Amino acid sequence: MSDRANRWRTIANTFTERTLAVTPDAWTNPSPCDGWTARDIVSHLVEWVPPFLHSGAGIIITNGPSIDTDPAGAWVHLNNAIEALLDDPEIDTKTFDHPYVGHHRLDVAIERFVLGDVLIHTWDLSRATGQDDQLDPTMVSSMLDGVAAMGDALQQSGQYGARVHVPDDADNQTKLLAHTGRATRTLSTRTNARNNDGEGTEDNE
Repeated sequence: MSDRANRWRTIANTFTERTLAVTPDAWTNPSPCDGWTARDIVSHLVEWVPPFLHSGAGIIITNGPSIDTDPAGAWVHLNNAIEALLDDPEIDTKTFDHPYVGHHRLDVAIERFVLGDVLIHTWDLSRATGQDDQLDPTMVSSMLDGVAAMGDALQQSGQYGARVHVPDDADNQTKLLAHTGRATRTLSTRTNARNNDGEGTEDNE
């Protein structure tokens, strides 16, 4: 198994564990992504990754369980398909060409453009459903180096909210989340504030 396949499993398996632990009534809980529920987080991944891989590499991932009735199953189906791609002995010969992100090896593209999204949304799902929100520290450190080097490009992409200010001595996970526009205060605090005042401000996506 390649290093990239191992890294995928490390991150994706945690997301799988968190999805499988969500109770049925928690799928409608609000998440740190403004306007999204816990179900919407999984839906986002299930809906954007297959067409992204098809556009860049002609890969067809068949439809899995409905996100409306079985969000955890929908994610597991997608994850199994990506694991199979990464486990292919010929993976290092396969390429990915996309009009917006350019030319890469397929396994590099999956790691660069998909894995980080799964990592960050693991935190979102965990916060939305009251689970352990600690992320893999090695991947957090690696991704932090990458986003820090991007400067304002992350926000200019339109995919993330404004960077949140955190102290210089904050831990790497807090710094990474701040770069993506996420504050680490609890959802329950924000929900209570909204209920008491009639309005509230959600963390940015």
